[in-house]
Amino acid sequence: MTAVSRIVLSEPMLGGNELTYLRECVESNFVSSAGPFVGQFETEFAKKSGARQAVACSSGTAALHVAMRLAGAGPGKLVAVSSFTFIASANAVSYTGADILLVDSEPCTWNMDTERLYDDVVRRARLGRRIPSVVEVVHVLGHPTDIEPILELRQRFGIRIVEDAAEAHGARWSSGAVGGRQVGTVGDFGCFSFNGNKLITSGSGGMVVSNDHAAALRARHLVNQAKSGDDGYEHDEVGYNYRMSNIAAAVGLAQLEQLDTFLLRKRDMAERYGRLLASAPVTRPPHAEWAVPSYWLYSVLLRSDDARVVDIVRGLQARGIQVRGLWPPLHRQRPYLSCERLGGAVADGIHRSGLSLPSSVGITSAEQGSVVSGLSNLLARGAATRFDERGAEPTW
Repeated sequence: MTAVSRIVLSEPMLGGNELTYLRECVESNFVSSAGPFVGQFETEFAKKSGARQAVACSSGTAALHVAMRLAGAGPGKLVAVSSFTFIASANAVSYTGADILLVDSEPCTWNMDTERLYDDVVRRARLGRRIPSVVEVVHVLGHPTDIEPILELRQRFGIRIVEDAAEAHGARWSSGAVGGRQVGTVGDFGCFSFNGNKLITSGSGGMVVSNDHAAALRARHLVNQAKSGDDGYEHDEVGYNYRMSNIAAAVGLAQLEQLDTFLLRKRDMAERYGRLLASAPVTRPPHAEWAVPSYWLYSVLLRSDDARVVDIVRGLQARGIQVRGLWPPLHRQRPYLSCERLGGAVADGIHRSGLSLPSSVGITSAEQGSVVSGLSNLLARGAATRFDERGAEPTW
């Protein structure tokens, strides 16, 4: 039998002005991309993130695709991408026809090993080999990447930087060369997602941010089918139907108004999980001393040799607790098996033992206690040996 989850992995909290703004959309008949909430959402998101410009899109993947095109990715070009990330990060590169270099993670943050990439690019340049024209920096699970080596590559070789901040709204660097800056605002372009499970949502949607006014104008042009004439039927290049609707922007704006509160709740959640898991045989999620994560999904690594993630997932779901294993690295995904790559062992290890715990903004301390109690009981009882390999229910 399949259990119904009582404590979900990540659900939105819609307790602000969402209904008020949606009612305004309906009463004004502005439900498409022509409505005023789109511009308001863009303006307020740019202010909140610390960027000069923001362009709303229909999804986070659309935002990445547009950013990649603006950054110069295309046939014959090489783009470096984290191997440990959701597949959309690579798909957006593939849409441009560019080749992909997959880069392993480093254990401190689970993000791209930027020191390793730096050394590899310098070596390639010395040997006269092709170097990446773009680096896509993914701030995995809400933790900022160690971006300084990539900034050095930009200064030294002119490499463009696209930040995939889909999971990292409000995360920032606390020290170093970019101390005080929010993710998404240091590269040439930053991209965010407002999918239903993200820290703030518009139902679906995304945003490209940039400090380059001309680039933002071109992004807005591309997401609107590259229309050039006043009549709306002339186009000067291949564009995309990537516009955000006024309805989605209305929800997004209402959510953005609550972002600071949501971030406080997420960080309180992380601190509470940290206390509850202090004696559990798990490695808690990264928190580098130079970073302020947003904790999109609070994820741990199982340390028990006997525990398999798939068995823990089944056991917790049987208790009404929705958890999820972490993504297979891109170098294990069928579309990207043939990509050139730097390492992969760290990403493999994170996938093999990684588990995301329920992390909704509205999760209660009692629910967190139930999650940790269930997880600890399964680990103590050796859940991995108590499941029928054919998918039967646990036998405890």
